[in-house]
Amino acid sequence: MPIEFRKKQVLLKGIVGVEEAENLLAGLQKRGGLSADLSTCEHLHPANIQVLLAAQVPIDAWPSDVVLQQFLQSIFIPRGA
Repeated sequence: MPIEFRKKQVLLKGIVGVEEAENLLAGLQKRGGLSADLSTCEHLHPANIQVLLAAQVPIDAWPSDVVLQQFLQSIFIPRGA
């Protein structure tokens, strides 16, 4: 599973495709107040990015892939800003 819901965080790992967006949305709506760990994420479909942005999910850890990290950091508001 590319999405793992934890107590206070959602972990997105590996390749998170479009088919995961609905599960991500449902999980965020059900639990609320979660942050995201993208440290092991290799690909994040734009649908999932939209869900994270719409839900205003704070990012705790960025992907290790520099290109993906820079792209995501350019569109997410930093924590505390």
